[in-house]
Amino acid sequence: MIAGSTAHLLLIEDEPKVATFIRKGLQTQSYGVEVALTGQEGKQLFAQAAFDLVILDVNLPDISGLEVAEYIRRQNTRIPILMLTALDTTADKLLGFEAGADDYLVKPFDFLELLARVKALLRRSGTPEEGDRILRVADLELDLHERVARRGGQTIDLTAREFALLEYLMRNAGRVVSRVDIAEQVWDIGFDTGTNVIDVYVSYLRAKIDKDHPTKLIHTLIGMGYVLKEK
Repeated sequence: MIAGSTAHLLLIEDEPKVATFIRKGLQTQSYGVEVALTGQEGKQLFAQAAFDLVILDVNLPDISGLEVAEYIRRQNTRIPILMLTALDTTADKLLGFEAGADDYLVKPFDFLELLARVKALLRRSGTPEEGDRILRVADLELDLHERVARRGGQTIDLTAREFALLEYLMRNAGRVVSRVDIAEQVWDIGFDTGTNVIDVYVSYLRAKIDKDHPTKLIHTLIGMGYVLKEK
């Protein structure tokens, strides 16, 4: 689903005032919004209807939002998940991304920032054109329809965040991309020089993509960023 007036959103937020504020704001933008006040209710709604994006609070009264994110990701590998939380440490963000989140917004936040994140995630989740289905660099390929990565014919198990990062690197193969570029294009967040989230995820990805292969594809240029190329 491309961002637009017909997008159907699921909001899982246990604070009624916050939930009402977000729902009304999104409805003024012509989004359809269903609200769940608990994690279990959110899982039930997700199982019963088709949604284009999930906005999910981490701190829920019954089960962790991380558990809900993992459940959603098991059911649907492509739906964007925007996490809301009062916790903003690198470790907290890593946990959210590992659970399947695509973006992370720290409370309190301005509604316009939330709206911008929603629009960006919906744009990114649009179905690729047939000609763009498979990206290839050397013996590495990324199938954007099946959401599968392979190198040398062997399937590579990637998290949703790792897949998004690899897609960005492959779309920019041969070009150096900075941490700011990655933060804005993959995380949709303002770059925070105090966090090493991006470096950690590049390390995760390198371990999966390059570790067992003599030809390394992901390269670090000190002080500049990263580049994916064969040599």
